[in-house]
Amino acid sequence: MSARIGVITFPGTLDDVDAARAVRLAGAEPVTLWHGDADLKGVDAVIVPGGFSYGDYLRAGAIAKFAPVMGEVIEQAGRGLPVLGICNGFQVLCEAGLLPGALTRNIGLHFICRDVWLEVASNSTAWTTRYDVGADLLIPLKSGEGRYVAPESVLDELEGEGRVVFRYRENLNGSQRDIAGISSANGRVVGLMPHPEHATEALTGPSDDGLGMFLSVLDSVLTAA
Repeated sequence: MSARIGVITFPGTLDDVDAARAVRLAGAEPVTLWHGDADLKGVDAVIVPGGFSYGDYLRAGAIAKFAPVMGEVIEQAGRGLPVLGICNGFQVLCEAGLLPGALTRNIGLHFICRDVWLEVASNSTAWTTRYDVGADLLIPLKSGEGRYVAPESVLDELEGEGRVVFRYRENLNGSQRDIAGISSANGRVVGLMPHPEHATEALTGPSDDGLGMFLSVLDSVLTAA
């Protein structure tokens, strides 16, 4: 059985095509989901990709959380549907309340476009089982509002519950506690700022280190089936 992974497109989304390609490379079927449709088409998991949904008006992700498709994502995530938010998708998941904290302007207020090294801090989520804890991944980062912030109590909770999923080896954007990605309490929802869909083949990216995220969720949904 082939898993079906939905990829949402909002006005301003840039990386939905690459996310769908990563899903295909992992051996699953990508399914296009439109922001205006309250229909997830029975997919086994959802990716909220990067870009500038609704032009990042108000603030990044603030309008996208009201899209009809996100109402379904929130409901199904509550039932255990795996969801991955990448860059702007991470911002959307935070705005929608599926993940805690917020993404703010980078320290220094500059847009950062660099390949960065990440440390895998947790391999117990639906999206990271293919990795070893402590592994180094080389993944592209491209964002102007990528600085992760949260109250100290929330940061302590994330640390204590093992919900910090990725950390920056070199913290370029000023994220608190070097956090590059986090998960929900059940490990089914993950958000990160760097772009694993741009690191699925060594020929076209800095590495193929990102492919493990898409392979991991296949393991998760096929095991559940």
